Amino acid sequence: MTLPGGEQLILPFTSNFKSEPVDCSAGGTLELDTSIVIDVDDAMREFFLRDSGRIDERGRVPVGYVYLTVRFSPAWRPNFASLQFTAATSSMSRMFARSASVRKVFTHLTATTGGVCCLLDTETDIFDICWLNGETFSGETVPGARFSHFHDLVAAWREPVE
Repeated sequence: MTLPGGEQLILPFTSNFKSEPVDCSAGGTLELDTSIVIDVDDAMREFFLRDSGRIDERGRVPVGYVYLTVRFSPAWRPNFASLQFTAATSSMSRMFARSASVRKVFTHLTATTGGVCCLLDTETDIFDICWLNGETFSGETVPGARFSHFHDLVAAWREPVE
């Protein structure tokens, strides 16, 4: 991958299921595909472990495909990048919403990279908030139906309550 400024990285992703080099030096949008390794919890066990032998020696299971859309310098936050991970199937997405291990992986990713917000799409009209401005949330939700765009949802949640 070639980044703005010319730096090149090798990452554990494909782009549109191809392994050719990707140039994102001009910004815009980047589509990636990957697998992630997640600790097994009850939701993961129910969804993935119908066949035994997939758990590694550390109690984790590979999950994939997971799609990643990266938007460099989106109009609503030009000094940031927006990363949107999407489960490959609706049933996988529902498992993601039930799994504490999945929430932990994405909350940790957001926190360690200096992310501002991590929302979990529950495949309903509700988004679960996992991380916002340096704080982990548990059980906090925001109605998604009234927001046409992710940035509108984040902006509304950040508004001070009067």
